[in-house]
Amino acid sequence: MIQLLRRFSFMLAVALPAALTACGSDGDTTAPAVSIEQTTFATALNVNLAAMTRTQAGVYRRDLTVGTGAIVVRSQNLGVRYTGWLANGTKFDSNAGAMDALFTFRLGAGQVIGGWDDGLDGIRVGGRRQLIIPPALGYGASGNGPIPGNAVLVFEVQVVSAQ
Repeated sequence: MIQLLRRFSFMLAVALPAALTACGSDGDTTAPAVSIEQTTFATALNVNLAAMTRTQAGVYRRDLTVGTGAIVVRSQNLGVRYTGWLANGTKFDSNAGAMDALFTFRLGAGQVIGGWDDGLDGIRVGGRRQLIIPPALGYGASGNGPIPGNAVLVFEVQVVSAQ
């Protein structure tokens, strides 16, 4: 399932524009977009919007563990461990196991969903951050694999390395 985030660049270039065009059509059958503030989160996810910072783009973020390393900036290559859930608590992807390889990407280069590029900016290496990502910065109206259209996503991301 790690491949889910890697396939994003293809979806961004091909599928997302078509999905965004289609979402306004009369025959649209996807769920309507829901704001993060209107979303009901599974208790097990420990989402507390009041304790989080909202970025200008609309991602909510909260440091669960403040790292002791350097502050991450855009254009760095990051190595991360992560788990992603739907708001109802369904886990859809993870590489958080000790034997799993780190997921690597360049921050701010559009190699991952926009919510990651926005939400991980400024984290310290070694830090663990919870991200609440609106549909527009996730997989949009079309969804992807086990992620339905217009889904609010919850991620826990630990930055292990930055270069």
